[in-house]
Amino acid sequence: MIVIALFVFVAIQFYQPPLNEDGGRFYATDFTQSYNVNANIEGLLHNSCYDCHSNNTNYRWYDYIQPARMLIESHIKEAKEELNFNNWGNYSNRKQDRLLNSIQEQIEKKEMPLSSYTLIHGHARLNAEQIKALTNWFEQQQ
Repeated sequence: MIVIALFVFVAIQFYQPPLNEDGGRFYATDFTQSYNVNANIEGLLHNSCYDCHSNNTNYRWYDYIQPARMLIESHIKEAKEELNFNNWGNYSNRKQDRLLNSIQEQIEKKEMPLSSYTLIHGHARLNAEQIKALTNWFEQQQ
């Protein structure tokens, strides 16, 4: 039984879904192009949000290990359907307003970034000071 499980584990390593990478391409429609985002806020967004909510994920070595890789790609796909910071300028003003409010609320309630993501990706965890900086910034944009 252990041999079979080991074989299955090794075999699924050969399945690697397409990466969410675009070579760091510049997007004129990016969120940071639509607002006056200071370096601190931009850094926090890139560190804690952009891996899932953009077209360019910064993968760590452990992100390539299956079955976690399939789970990560599933999360990225779902996240980008809700919000893609690279496509911000393509959203209607109404959707942008709704998203600004939603982002602020989810950060404030510590719903984002997901705890399942920060468990493995500790670099994305936000401390109280960072949460306050982000929520204050988002509140000012509304």
